[in-house]
Amino acid sequence: MLALRFAGVVALTLWVGGLLVLGAIAAPSIFEVLAAHHVANDRVIAGAVFGEVLRRFHLLSYGCGFVLLTTLIARGVLGPRPIWFAARVGMALLMLAATAYSGLVVSSQIARVQEQIGGAPSSLPESDPLRMAFGRLHATSTGLQMVPLLGGLLLLFRELKD
Repeated sequence: MLALRFAGVVALTLWVGGLLVLGAIAAPSIFEVLAAHHVANDRVIAGAVFGEVLRRFHLLSYGCGFVLLTTLIARGVLGPRPIWFAARVGMALLMLAATAYSGLVVSSQIARVQEQIGGAPSSLPESDPLRMAFGRLHATSTGLQMVPLLGGLLLLFRELKD
């Protein structure tokens, strides 16, 4: 039982920690470094680099979500059930669904809009429909990533209390 709990906590920690690192460190660093070095098309390149990092992180997130769900369910079946078992499984499912929607649907929509723009979205006037579409999709992606971040922190807190 301890091994299942450990595996679930490690998966949850990788997922939540990765989200924090991506949002607070990786994305700003990539954009700032390329701009500071006066790289031509810095925002386009930074977006492409971060897009690939995020694509790979989504794959890790799917794996972490699978491990988290599997270990929670195994703990529930083998007993004793964790406190708030159904709520934890529901939260893990919600986290995984938000991540899957972001990674499979929203990311592909962002890529299509970027392809239509053919450059940095910030190069377009603020009233341009493509720039506005990109902004909405970016906000949606960011909002969706808040689900596993906040849900994961809640689940980690719950694990610490058990």
